[in-house]
Amino acid sequence: MTRFTFNYLIGTLLSPIQRRLESIEIRSSKMARSLCKLIPAHCPFEREVKCFNYTILYIPPLCKLNPFYNELVELRFKSLTYLVDVCGEDITGYC
Repeated sequence: MTRFTFNYLIGTLLSPIQRRLESIEIRSSKMARSLCKLIPAHCPFEREVKCFNYTILYIPPLCKLNPFYNELVELRFKSLTYLVDVCGEDITGYC
C-alpha cells in the first residue's frame, strides 16, 4: 500500500466524524460553557523542562497531530462566540 492510498484511506474514514463535528450548532449557554471547559484553549502537552533557568528539554505541542484538532478549535470558537454574542457573557475566564 503506498503512502498516497494510506492517507486517502485515513481521510475517507475520518471525514464523516470531521463533518459531524463541523455541523454541531451551539443552541444553549449550558452547552457552550461545557464545550469551553472541555476543549482547552492551548495545547496541554507543550512543556519546557528547565533547570537553573536554562531550558533542558522542550516538548512541542502535539495537538496538531490530532486529526480533529481544527474541528475542535472551531467548535470552541463557536461556543465562545455564542456566549459573547447571544448571552452577553464575559469570556475572559475561558481564555
